[in-house]
Amino acid sequence: MATAQPGGEGRKPAMNAGQIWNMSFGFLGIQIGFDLQNGNVSRIFQTLGAEVSELAILWIAAPMTGLLIQPIVGHLSDNTWAKFAGNFGRRRPYFLIGAILASLALFIMPNSPTLWMAAGMLWIMDASLNITMEPFRAFIGDNLPDRQRTKGYAMQSFFIGVGAVIAGALPWIMTNWMGLSNVAPEGEIPETVQWAFYIGGAALFAAVAWTVFKTKEYSPDELAGFEAARNEALGISSSDGDTVQRAASQFNTGGLIWLAAGLIFAGLVFAGRGDTRLEWLGEIEVAQELYVLAGLIATFGVLQLVAGMMRTGGKDQNGFMEVVNDLFAMPKTMRQLAVVQFFSWFAMFSMWIYGTPAVAEFHFMSPAPATQGYQDAADWWSLLGSVRNGVAAAAALGFIIIAAKMNRTHLHAANLAIGAAGFASMLMIRDPDLLWLPMVAVGIAWASIVSLPYAILAGSVPSKKMGIYMGIFNIFIVVPQLIAATLLGFLLTTFFDGEPIYAMAISAVSFALAAIATFFVTDGTSAAANERKGSSAPA
Repeated sequence: MATAQPGGEGRKPAMNAGQIWNMSFGFLGIQIGFDLQNGNVSRIFQTLGAEVSELAILWIAAPMTGLLIQPIVGHLSDNTWAKFAGNFGRRRPYFLIGAILASLALFIMPNSPTLWMAAGMLWIMDASLNITMEPFRAFIGDNLPDRQRTKGYAMQSFFIGVGAVIAGALPWIMTNWMGLSNVAPEGEIPETVQWAFYIGGAALFAAVAWTVFKTKEYSPDELAGFEAARNEALGISSSDGDTVQRAASQFNTGGLIWLAAGLIFAGLVFAGRGDTRLEWLGEIEVAQELYVLAGLIATFGVLQLVAGMMRTGGKDQNGFMEVVNDLFAMPKTMRQLAVVQFFSWFAMFSMWIYGTPAVAEFHFMSPAPATQGYQDAADWWSLLGSVRNGVAAAAALGFIIIAAKMNRTHLHAANLAIGAAGFASMLMIRDPDLLWLPMVAVGIAWASIVSLPYAILAGSVPSKKMGIYMGIFNIFIVVPQLIAATLLGFLLTTFFDGEPIYAMAISAVSFALAAIATFFVTDGTSAAANERKGSSAPA
């Protein structure tokens, strides 16, 4: 970090544009992998025989792996400091290990011969992508001072947009420029999808390797010194970042409540097993995915009970207890942002699961996966993803300028409201050629979702726990995806006659709720800086 500009008085030095570019570049490859997954996995599942009603539960692998992997990797990377790539590394070892595994998964996924093998590969692929992605969020918080974090996360958002453009365009390019077949015999994955995954796997590894070998990291001692200087400048006590230890009785009480709620919910679902209907819900059909949701609720209770027993027995100096305790001791700003993230990501996951079948059925009138119309719709939806993410890349650069002159929470709320309008318009537009209009709106919201909440969060958590808090924060990305995976199929089948286009209406409502919740978020770093300097929020 020798080329960084001096920060003065022990404060973290600013980084130049080239350094911020290098440390963010790996996200280009990560997003290529994620968007190939998001844009094509439903297509692969349906090609291998999955029904629309089964898609949500098959997708449960993606959020489940994120829920398990991200806090663990965050905790491990917080406590890693080893010789790596010519110098010491904290986050970068995880970047490289995850990239290798994710690339291999991308090569294998489009060659899955059966539906259940494809579902299994989704677990592996998503776990690998999460190993790579989670430390990248903490990496920005580690290396940049408060005043540059919006710029850093906006640069990540830019690469997210560019990577998604590339991933979204790949199947279409394979068909229209390379002349590969877009249609395969029933039960086989088209060549266009296969080659898109091969190219994406290679690009993912190359981009992450660039960041690994072109960047360095601050040591834990250096980060502690920077944080002490920052806290002194902002008038924050060194004890403010200490985690309050949750009592065993609190874990036990919460655990019993959540366990009981999960068991009661499972019992109510079980009560209607005979004709798959529940009397207390009238004529509403019971989806089997609701058992999974009940299990998730009960599991959260069990984890708290285990934590309570470990605390009672004095066995609380371990990674499990640190993650669980920090989850319940989140800073106020983080708790507020968690609500925003919940509704934001519920909306996005609805789109990722049902975007392809919605456009195929509602706009192309071709719901059958084996038809040319369905495959054309899938390619068009993938290309629209490039439009959405191209707008996101451009919007991210604009946020760097706008966030320096406008309250970041108000900016984020406005962006989410624009996204809600975009989702709603998909039900009013029937001509597929005009679907780029709602994608522009959703792209603006997407750029905001993957940048502004992280910039706000990074200033509210202690540097020594940056990784674990970023991992915990991502739980509020994963939980809404799990709920979407277990609940959306039930909602669409029960209330919307199984028509996937209404998942976009659900997304619109969810974005609107996220926008409202954003107005209750306290951007503490900006407020302190403004009070101290009498200036606008930092870029």
